[in-house]
Amino acid sequence: MRTFLILMMGVLLMNCNTATPEIKDQTTTIYFIRHAEKDRSEPSEKNPSLTEKGLARAKRWSEIFKNITFDAIYSTDYTRTIETASPTAYTNNLDIIKYEPEELNTIEIFKKGYENVLVVGHSNTVPKLVNKLLKEDRYEDIEDNNNGNVYIVTLTNQEVVSVNLLTIK
Repeated sequence: MRTFLILMMGVLLMNCNTATPEIKDQTTTIYFIRHAEKDRSEPSEKNPSLTEKGLARAKRWSEIFKNITFDAIYSTDYTRTIETASPTAYTNNLDIIKYEPEELNTIEIFKKGYENVLVVGHSNTVPKLVNKLLKEDRYEDIEDNNNGNVYIVTLTNQEVVSVNLLTIK
């Protein structure tokens, strides 16, 4: 009987998990870019495609991002933004997730557990989305002739830990 009790105590102790679960910091980096150069030959066109230069820039973005494994790629539902996102989406074997700028909740993106996310938008929407994350009006609309900005925002545990703005020519 004594051996049985000692054996049962051992089994109970082995199954008793007194260790605190390890808490890992979750980090998400979101890369925001404006669409590449659009075709302006028809001013009344509300949904133009990219120019040859724009298509080349879209391909260049995929080369710039080649060492980043994206978990998700978001784009507004415009031809120019989808064409800008497509080469990077193709490289990462991802479908493009369409979004409305005023409805995109970047904290929800963080909560999905993604490590790296690309968001393609417009000269006025990209800075607003970054400012929303920063909770301050740091960035103004992108100049119309500038299609090379990339805003890199890193969050850890839903808090912004770094922001970088680079311009790629």
